[in-house]
Amino acid sequence: MSIWNYCVTAHKPTSVTHSCVGHFTSETEVNLIIAKYTRIEIHKLTAEGLEPMLDVPIYGRIATMKLFRPPGETKDWLFLSTERYKFCVLTYNEHTGELETRAHGGVQEKVGRPTDHGHIGIISHDCSMIGLHLYDGHFKVIPIDEKGQLKEAFNIRLEELQVIDMVFLYGTTRPTLALLYQDQKDQRHMRTYEVLLKDKDFAEGPRSQSNLDAGASIIIAVPMPLGGMIIVGERTIVYLNGHVMKTIPMNYSVTKAYGRVDADGSRYLLSDHSGMLHLLALTHDKERVLGLKLEALGETSSASTISYLDNGVVYIGSSTGDSQVVRLNTVEDPRTGSYVEVLDTHTNLGPITDLCVVDLERQGQGQVVTCSGVQKDGSLRIVRNGIGINEQASVELPGIKGMWSLRESSAAAHDTFLVVTFVSETRVLGINMEDELEETELDGFEGEQQTLYCGNAAHDQLVQVTCGSLRLVSASTRQLVASWAPPSGFQINIAAANNTQVLLATGGGNLVYLEIGPGSLTEVKAVQLAQEISCLDINPIGPQPDRATLAVAGLWSTEAVVFSLPELTELTREALGGEVIPRSVLFCAFEAVPYLLVAMGDGHLVNFVVDAESGKVWDRKKISLGTQPISLRTFRSKQTTHVFAASDRLTVIYSSNKKLLYSNVNLRDVSHMSPFNSASFPDSLAISVENNLTIGTIDEIQKLHIRTVMLGEQPRRIAHQEASRTFGLITLCDMEGWSEEPPCNALRLLDSQTFETLHRYQLDATEVPCSVLSCTFADDPVEYYVVGTAFMKPDEVEPNQGRIMVFSVEDQKVVLVAEKETKGAVYNLNAFGGKLLAGINSRIQLYRWAAREGSHELLPECSHHGNILALYVVTRGDFIVVGDLMKSISLLMYKPEEGVIEDRARDFNANWMTAVEVLDDDTYLGAENSFNLFTVRKNSDAGTDEERQKLEVVGEYHLGLFVNRILHGSLGMRLPDSDAAHIPTLIYGTVEGVIGVMASLPQDQFAILQRLQAALNKVVKGVGGFSHEQWRSFCNDRKQNDNLVATNFVDGDLIESFLDLSKPKMDEVAVHMETSVEDLCKRVEELTRLH
Repeated sequence: MSIWNYCVTAHKPTSVTHSCVGHFTSETEVNLIIAKYTRIEIHKLTAEGLEPMLDVPIYGRIATMKLFRPPGETKDWLFLSTERYKFCVLTYNEHTGELETRAHGGVQEKVGRPTDHGHIGIISHDCSMIGLHLYDGHFKVIPIDEKGQLKEAFNIRLEELQVIDMVFLYGTTRPTLALLYQDQKDQRHMRTYEVLLKDKDFAEGPRSQSNLDAGASIIIAVPMPLGGMIIVGERTIVYLNGHVMKTIPMNYSVTKAYGRVDADGSRYLLSDHSGMLHLLALTHDKERVLGLKLEALGETSSASTISYLDNGVVYIGSSTGDSQVVRLNTVEDPRTGSYVEVLDTHTNLGPITDLCVVDLERQGQGQVVTCSGVQKDGSLRIVRNGIGINEQASVELPGIKGMWSLRESSAAAHDTFLVVTFVSETRVLGINMEDELEETELDGFEGEQQTLYCGNAAHDQLVQVTCGSLRLVSASTRQLVASWAPPSGFQINIAAANNTQVLLATGGGNLVYLEIGPGSLTEVKAVQLAQEISCLDINPIGPQPDRATLAVAGLWSTEAVVFSLPELTELTREALGGEVIPRSVLFCAFEAVPYLLVAMGDGHLVNFVVDAESGKVWDRKKISLGTQPISLRTFRSKQTTHVFAASDRLTVIYSSNKKLLYSNVNLRDVSHMSPFNSASFPDSLAISVENNLTIGTIDEIQKLHIRTVMLGEQPRRIAHQEASRTFGLITLCDMEGWSEEPPCNALRLLDSQTFETLHRYQLDATEVPCSVLSCTFADDPVEYYVVGTAFMKPDEVEPNQGRIMVFSVEDQKVVLVAEKETKGAVYNLNAFGGKLLAGINSRIQLYRWAAREGSHELLPECSHHGNILALYVVTRGDFIVVGDLMKSISLLMYKPEEGVIEDRARDFNANWMTAVEVLDDDTYLGAENSFNLFTVRKNSDAGTDEERQKLEVVGEYHLGLFVNRILHGSLGMRLPDSDAAHIPTLIYGTVEGVIGVMASLPQDQFAILQRLQAALNKVVKGVGGFSHEQWRSFCNDRKQNDNLVATNFVDGDLIESFLDLSKPKMDEVAVHMETSVEDLCKRVEELTRLH
């Protein structure tokens, strides 16, 4: 691997941090806006549910998000601020469908202590100011004038240093601030201030309240006519307004999020740490609050944000589990006792605490298994690139040359017959009364010849094309009603048809066009081309669904020709290049955009956009889908048309946001396929794989396919063991809320295919598992699971006791073979040359596996001290790379002859590490807790010892994500002829639910991409006016400088956004790059293969 790195997101952030509801895109539409750390999604509320409208990246981590409506405006505006002290105001342009920036700026102070409780952003209800609490002891005000323009910001000094929460109150003459704060004795109080804009100061407010609930964490402003505020604690909820104070006690719960139900503020939804949803109602006489009422509704995911949508439907956004759209019912479910009904679930991979890359289906394609979620929302997610076919039935049937499904009649909803053709015969398979597929007869069909095409036709008829004839058969009587044969000396080679038209090639460049009538076949036109025809298509893409106005032929002269129908006049001739002939052509409309797809004999696919009226083609793109000839077929899934490209790699072609996407399917060497939507196999496909005919259903059409295995407890670490075909998973139980004996943390043994728990090994009551590894030892062929733990004692700051346990897998159970006590927590384990390397508190310890009286034991061999906490350790050969809690990366070396581990070099920067990995012998990658990635290199060739002991920082990049794990591996299928096949990759998982890919590139390729990145930054401006260069510059507590730039890293997300640009913007980028758009598209599409 190299020091030149390409960083790209394979799976976008899914953890939800903020949400709000309002009229953002138009004054009539209601929108739900969701923030996911570094992205915002805008949805529209429709009768069918949430409809996605926009998903845009933000060059910053979103800290606060609020909707507001300046005076005189008909739509809401969106205020965003980021963790790096930038802010912007966004509006939506209905004509362009894009976000526009109304204002942006920075609010960073040169001095000041950043607040411990996170940024707070609030907007006064008269829209006269935005208030921000970013630094202890300061309240920043951004005034807003009558036109919605932002004025110069100023600070007001706050006496309260530890502010927990703040809001602007309703119904006050001046903007009035209510603060919830903590004093030096850890007591919590509430105080109000009036904000004097002209004086740039505070005046004492109308109310204060001392000694609130010690766990009070949320303050809610109640709208008029009731007014006042609600303060939510851990054991009480208090309503305050003037001299009125109403209190309600409750069982211990930590409220994490709230959402207002009614516009008058009489009802609120509260979600606690366990995901329990409560309804808080204010009983009132329309003017005064008389009391509070709290009712438990039911369980949801643990919420980080709640937005009430409409008609009892609520959006529950979660950062630790799946986000949900739920309905609140007026009557409880008799089975569960819950008033909450889940309508929709949005998958969230965050927080990913660990992951492993495995090839479960042994197809040369990696799958990522992640440890996701917190406590009860804990789960495993199996993430695969591509689409799965789930087999329903299979039969041995060798030599298939083609397949078509037929309906019994034109009016029938389901397919009844499957026509399968061979070299010299055709068989018809039908569904019988027992829902079984058996051989049947269609009297009018020719069974002694190979079929070239078969399908339903207009006027309740069936059509069959063989080498010798075209046959029209009545669907009701199944008798032949008309036929057409080529002139003597000719035979039909290629056929294409739709409901009303047939196009045939009869050899020697002859092309014949016929129309289907009731009981008749009419030859309308015949032409002779100068070249031989290799493939045909007349799939309708015009306004009439049953009749085509265009036909296309692929020629042996490596050209594609578009003809008009019925005249067969040549409209467009496109040279395909190369020496390989086209094998399959297809007209198809994706998202109402008509395309021409041309599949070549060498596995390449060329696609064009087509004008359905004139037949003109443009926007040519070429992509490699395999190495064998491709055949194209359309199929429908969930009311959308997609295309199957069958080759040595089966691919589904589909469209998203008007862009063609290609997804692998988990089957190899598929020769033929046909949609087969029968009553007993709804929405299925018939597929010929090797010597079998398989009926199967297809997964949802998407780039990444995610399977969820709910655990009900929190997964901590995972390891895969090939020998026993199992996973070893260590889990943490939620200790809260157990009155009886609490459940223990455990090692779970899972089947690697079904993910069922085969066995559970309970740990001791105070024992916490920290690491798990599958390995073999020297002179012992058995593959073991090794688990490292720590014993947690309330009086210890850092665990002083732990143990290492070695398990074998016998009869699908784990059996404890050996254990070793340690003086600290075993944070990590590595297989190391037939031995075991453990990071125990501040020490690196090497153990050997020694035989003893018929059993084995772990014996310490040597150790190394010199870390604060050796949290992350990876090895390569005799080198050991350590990621320390706060002392960055250090390099150690094991000397087997001397039996010692010694220091070689270290990075002297103070980075708080979250993950490390080895790139190559000399280069190491680290992730740290300020969301940065960096690479260091050892100076083996340096002249002095001092230089050699220093790891030189060679790359820095602000990822903006908290990385928990980095591993070597690949998500994409590596195609042998693709440039991407030779690029080494790493996969990382983050707290935000992102799975990312980092690739090491050759220097020349990296230099081109760096230029492309610079060109894109000139053409594409960041949302909210945020700078891409500043966003990607390395930044932590010790290094904050907007003039820094990322070094030796390039942003793959920005590079790949090139493919989504409009044609004029692509041209603009190409001018800056001094190359063609096609060349840039090819280069970027090649990189998308990495994930």
